[in-house]
Amino acid sequence: MKRQLSSVLGLGMLLCGLLVAVPDKGLAGAAEEGTALQADHEFVRAAAKGDAVTASKLVDTEFTWTDGEGKTLTRAEALNSLPTPALGDEAGAHVARRAYGQVEAIMVDRDKIHILRVWVRRGAAWRLLVYHEVALGRGGSSPADSGTRECENPCKTVPYKPKNEVEQEVLTSWEAVETAVANHDAFGWVLYIANEFTMLGSTNEHPLTKADRVATLNLQKQTGRAALPPPVASVQMFDFGDSVVMTCLHQPYTGKPVRVSRVWIKRDGKWMMSLSFQTTIEAVPAKSS
Repeated sequence: MKRQLSSVLGLGMLLCGLLVAVPDKGLAGAAEEGTALQADHEFVRAAAKGDAVTASKLVDTEFTWTDGEGKTLTRAEALNSLPTPALGDEAGAHVARRAYGQVEAIMVDRDKIHILRVWVRRGAAWRLLVYHEVALGRGGSSPADSGTRECENPCKTVPYKPKNEVEQEVLTSWEAVETAVANHDAFGWVLYIANEFTMLGSTNEHPLTKADRVATLNLQKQTGRAALPPPVASVQMFDFGDSVVMTCLHQPYTGKPVRVSRVWIKRDGKWMMSLSFQTTIEAVPAKSS
């Protein structure tokens, strides 16, 4: 009996040890996954207080801040006079998070104001690379192009020389996306768009999903309404393994330029667009056709 009791107690202690070990591992994993979110909370608090010293420890060397008017500041410019965040300390705002390995996107919104913060993993630390505000409906309606032009930029070429094979692959996917837009080809477009795709722009009244964009392309194909993609004036790309962050300046054929931040992810061997935040630059005069 004593031998049986000893065996039972030993088994019980072993099971307890296993039960203790599993939560410890889970908590460690949760802490690792929450690192970017914790850094984001710290940045939001610092920005709301105008605390540039704390913010400087959290932002990347390539950091940019784009406000709801489309004005974009470099790291040095933003830290020299920290802008006032459109949502303040973001109390009561809706928050969504997307984790893509070394890149995490935090999206926050309240009413018509949406904010994208893209965090990137630099060694053991998370750094804020992109802060981008969009005020829905602020930019009015997008002027339609006459449709008399062929889509060269960005369908066939963009003013950017890829630094490596990954960037070339992303550019190839991007050109395929824009060609599909120019041709109102919903089938070709979805091949390079993630299922969770979200697009927000100053000229839109609400966020657009993948299904929304497909419906728009199909309607344009039926009606013949022209919608050539706006040419690209400049591009920056940041490669993080299976994720790429892209920031661009577009100049439509007519209207004001647009600042765009995109996140690309590699899924099933193909580069797909996951996020697109687009803010019209209000301070620049509109271009006429």
